[in-house]
Amino acid sequence: MSLHPRVVVCLDVKDGRVVKGTRFEGLRDVGDPVELAARYEAEGADEIVYLDISASREDRGTLLELVRRTAEVLFVPLTVGGGVRRAEDIGPLLRAGADKISVNTAAVRNPALLAEGAHRFGSQCIVISVDAARDGSRTTTSGWRAYTHGGSVPTELDAVAWAAEAVRRGAGEVLLTSIDRDGVRTGYDIALTRAVADGVTVPVVASGGAGEAAHLRDAFIEGRASAALVAGILHDGLTTVGALKGALVGWGVDVRRTDAVDVSARGIG
Repeated sequence: MSLHPRVVVCLDVKDGRVVKGTRFEGLRDVGDPVELAARYEAEGADEIVYLDISASREDRGTLLELVRRTAEVLFVPLTVGGGVRRAEDIGPLLRAGADKISVNTAAVRNPALLAEGAHRFGSQCIVISVDAARDGSRTTTSGWRAYTHGGSVPTELDAVAWAAEAVRRGAGEVLLTSIDRDGVRTGYDIALTRAVADGVTVPVVASGGAGEAAHLRDAFIEGRASAALVAGILHDGLTTVGALKGALVGWGVDVRRTDAVDVSARGIG
């Protein structure tokens, strides 16, 4: 586990471009993946995450060439998700330069993928991606249901219980996205984050809802997340990674400091 809370930048990739939407819908083009990854690393991002958001829906593998080109310019860890259907898909991505592989749909279909991936490549390389939404039917124990196929297909799985099971099967990290909060910038789902963080022994990356620096602080302190994922507010130029980190430092959150930190981020909305 990282000694410092991490600020992770997510790039949702579709057709070779970075896109962003709200609650996984209404996607708009925001730029070139390699250029944006390099920019965010320069601003102080601790990690970059690529999610090929259409791979599972289109039943295809993720884009190896894009991973290669990105790995050539990055020094921080790169996590890649989308389109991993079997353990054999993991090796090529790692060889292309990815440090960690995120799986969701394939792991739900075949949970043994997690154990096989951890055995062959190490649990530190295997991230379980859990897309969760509040369950209006109240048929899940925790109140959150897990979704697959880029957040479009509900499962019968309780999201909190599934995260814990995935870790028991070999996942070394949980990438936890609140579908309800995705892109709306009202803050992470702290209750969901805390429930998962309390139920696993590996790092949890909070995702979905970042609108200002205080939301990251709350994810770290109240949600007990090890990392906070940010996307839209960076893509739209509302703030920078350095500014977010500067505000966190001011609040006493022990993030890895960078030359770009700027305490003016506290009031960003």
